[in-house]
Amino acid sequence: MRILFIGDIVGKPGRRIVVQAVQQLRQQLQLDLVIANAENAADGSGLMPKNFRALVGAGVDCLTMGDHIYRRDAIYEVLQDPDEQRIVKPANFPASAPGRSWTVVESAGGVRVAVFSLLGRTFMRPVDCPFAAADRVLAELPRDVVVRCLDFHAEATGDKQLMGRYLDGRVTAVMGTHTHVATADDQVLPGGTAFQCDLGMTGPYDSILGRRIDRITETVVTFRPTKFDVATGDVRLCGALVDVDERTGRAVGIERLSIREAEVTAPAG
Repeated sequence: MRILFIGDIVGKPGRRIVVQAVQQLRQQLQLDLVIANAENAADGSGLMPKNFRALVGAGVDCLTMGDHIYRRDAIYEVLQDPDEQRIVKPANFPASAPGRSWTVVESAGGVRVAVFSLLGRTFMRPVDCPFAAADRVLAELPRDVVVRCLDFHAEATGDKQLMGRYLDGRVTAVMGTHTHVATADDQVLPGGTAFQCDLGMTGPYDSILGRRIDRITETVVTFRPTKFDVATGDVRLCGALVDVDERTGRAVGIERLSIREAEVTAPAG
């Protein structure tokens, strides 16, 4: 089977290219499952219910989140819906925090796939140990679900590399998000776990991490606060394709992906 992991969706430009591209990519790349990080999808920070519905309606099978998960309290209704299986919170958040720590979704071919996310601790908000949380999630997952995917939303590359090695052979993929800059270390680790430090950003690349260059520059140079509006230019969808042996849950290949908006055919209607 083949899974597409989409890096941090930023604002309206990021949502737009995902909505335009996913069905096309499903056909062209013979995708069985699409997983996307959406913690920045609502104007660059957080996620709204309408954004959630648009993304899953376009063909995204599961959304992962990160440190901005609760920036828009309207999303609580989705996170707390007992029947909604297509979104997860970071599993090392408190049990009382809204949302589920892991989920199981079904691929186009009927394969059950577990998805969870974790937040790193270096240069990030205080959270529980991600390594202990990973062990807990793996102990809770149904034993017959062998395809298991982690979005590790973290700042430090060392933390991400360590998590990849820590879980090598125990999960199908450890995909890093959060820094918005794609890394060139895509690989299948010795135990069969696909790994990449960061998938990169899905959104406007004529920007500073998705925000308008002039606004960031003014604040950094003058210390005058400005609104860090989402930029609009050079929109790309970035992520990784992972090929998986669905019998064992081991990855057999990984390929970085970067698609410009001009390469995408808008859906009919």
